[in-house]
Order: sequence, then structure tokens, then C-alpha cells
Amino acid sequence: MDAPSGPERGRILVVDDDPNVCELVALYLAQDGFKVECVHDGADALAKARSQPPDLIILDLMLPSVDGLEVCRQLRKEQDTPIIMLTARGDDIDRILGLEMGADDYVPKPFNPRELAARVKAVLRRTKSNETAAHDSRETLRFPGLVIDQAGRAVEVGGAETQLTPKEFDLLWHLASHEDRTFTRPQLLEYIWGFDYFGDDRTVDVHIKRLRRKIEPDGHPYRYIQTVWGVGYKFKVEEVRPS
Repeated sequence: MDAPSGPERGRILVVDDDPNVCELVALYLAQDGFKVECVHDGADALAKARSQPPDLIILDLMLPSVDGLEVCRQLRKEQDTPIIMLTARGDDIDRILGLEMGADDYVPKPFNPRELAARVKAVLRRTKSNETAAHDSRETLRFPGLVIDQAGRAVEVGGAETQLTPKEFDLLWHLASHEDRTFTRPQLLEYIWGFDYFGDDRTVDVHIKRLRRKIEPDGHPYRYIQTVWGVGYKFKVEEVRPS
């Protein structure tokens, strides 16, 4: 299903097994100038996103054939397309799992379609801003056992490249480029997700946890992201001494 649109602002792929939800979301986004396409199961979502990568994906958690978490996980291995996840369940664990899989934002059902449209525009603004900053910069940060290339948005740990999601990279770059400076969770939310982000402080904790697993694997001789208890986080290289 394709929704008609005016002057195109971007292509949005809506993935939901409820045709009424798809139709409502497509209507509101089309009014804002987006070209919208809807699919109703996870397998079709993967095929469509791979053949014609959209500018943003709105992804329901509960889908036939392949669930939303698995769709998100697979796509994050292949592309950086922003993903907003729709969660019908009330349990926070689903939102946390979505963020851990690499989703950029989440919206609980039932939702206000105007709020969803606002989130779409906010995520796209942040994505465009980050891409512009990366394109304009040629800076590389080097630390013991860790290299961060902003222009290429690439990270090497112990000489081997490691894959980060867009938000993980932005978080690492921000902390590492302000070495030994402590940031509160609200500050990191504002700097990385934007002042109009709708999430909460747990978003930062989830991304820090994922980031640590990737850049501080078991047996790695250095620790980089330090917790400042009661305040937030900072980047400071610390050698890990064998116990």
C-alpha cells in the first residue's frame, strides 16, 4: 500500500500487521509530505528495506513470520536506517530490548498519530545533523587499544573493526571527544538524542551497556567509559590490571 503525498520530504516504511494502523500512519505522514509504503509482516519488511532502503522505518514489535526485534537486529547489521519501534505491550522490557537491538526511538500503543509524525521528523533532523557533522569532520581520536574515526564513523578495538549502531557511535564520540568530562544522563539525552527526544534516562543506560560490551570485551586490557555514581558518565582510559 502506497499513500499519496505532496512534495516529498523522505521515504517512510511502515511495518504493522494491522491495516488500519498502517492507513492512519500513512495518512498523517503523507500530509507532512512524506512518501509512505506499508508492509504487514517481518519478512516483507526485511526484503523491502534491503531492496529499497527508506529514510526511516516505523516498525511494530509484534509481527507475523519475523518479529520486530529480529527485523531490527538483522537490519542493524546491514544499514543505519533510523528505526522507530511501536510497542503494544506495557512492560518496559520490550522498549529496552528495542533500544538494545538498535532502535532510535519507541512509541507505545495506542499512540497519537500527530506525536508519531513529530517523532519521525525529530529523528530525521537528528540523523541529518549527525551525517552533516561527520561529513564535515576529518578528525580521528586514538587511545590505547581504541581508534574512533568520525568521518568514516568507524571504530577499531584492539586493531579489529567493531560495528556500532548510529546512536552508539554518537554517544562514544561525544564522550571520547570530551575526555575526562562528566555528563549527566539528561545532558547526554539532549546532546545525542536531541532536546525534543521523548524517551527517558534509561535510554542512556541501555546504550552505555551495549557500548561497553562492544568496546570493552572480556579480557580487553583497557576500560574507557567510567560511571560517575549519582551523576552520569565520562570517558577516561583506565588500564585493567589482572586480578
